[in-house]
Amino acid sequence: MMTVQGVRYMSDFEAKKSILDIGRRMYERGFVASNDGNISCKVGPNTIWTTPTGVSKGFMKQEMLVKMDLSGKVLMGKYRPSSEVKMHLRVYQENPEVQAVTHAHPLVATSFAIAGINLDAAILTEAVLGLGSIPIARYATPGTDEVPESIAPFVNTHNGVLLANHGALTWGKDIYQAFYRLESIEYYATILMYTGNIIGRQNVLSCDQVDKLLDIRQKLGITAGGIPPCSVQETNMKDIVSSSDIRPSKPVTLVHSNNQTLKGVTPIVRPGDSHNTETRVEKVEPEHLSKVKEEIIAEVVRRVTEQLN
Repeated sequence: MMTVQGVRYMSDFEAKKSILDIGRRMYERGFVASNDGNISCKVGPNTIWTTPTGVSKGFMKQEMLVKMDLSGKVLMGKYRPSSEVKMHLRVYQENPEVQAVTHAHPLVATSFAIAGINLDAAILTEAVLGLGSIPIARYATPGTDEVPESIAPFVNTHNGVLLANHGALTWGKDIYQAFYRLESIEYYATILMYTGNIIGRQNVLSCDQVDKLLDIRQKLGITAGGIPPCSVQETNMKDIVSSSDIRPSKPVTLVHSNNQTLKGVTPIVRPGDSHNTETRVEKVEPEHLSKVKEEIIAEVVRRVTEQLN
């Protein structure tokens, strides 16, 4: 480590070693295929090490990495940097506290990016605390200046973004925090997929519960992440029930704060909102869903049992 003007940076050796480590983790986790993804890490106020173009993140070597300044000038290295390094440079320019940036295409999170759905529901305490809401940056052609322009509005207010029809981008105060946020995005997206689209049921945290988590997040020194939508009433304080008890006995009215109707999902609003006059409403008949839910629950149980065995 080295200190410049009171800020600690990784040495060249530490940064390159860490980039190779993160690249292998990305590849082994299936966050990237072929030569996808890119990683960068600061080693000074105006210098970074980054990954080369055309090389799998699971098979990089130190001599392949590229040293650059924040204007995009190559200072060291035989390989060319990825064309997508432009969005890394923009993150550093927008927020000088950021020390590292990671970009990959994790399957579930990228599916949400393709569907145009934010990771923005208060259903997981860890996500509210350490990650926050993950918005979608508007579509931009990869490798062009459109990409850094699309992410710039979120760099100081969030900890990462989904790139429309593309993948995910995260940043942090060190390279491992940036990567852990990438992992958390994929985990959060997977939980949202299972609860919202497979099980079909979510107990969204109440606004009071979210406010308490935001207080804790502030005390932990995490100042970015946004405020996720929440439930007006507590829905997770009841006794645990069996799967046979989750079927509604009468039609259920469901709403979503961003005008998307989601079946089986708790009505949610932004903290502080007492009314939402623009919500869409859909009635779900229990007779129609009963058999479908039973089949879904049976399939989930079967898959979990297989994993445990």
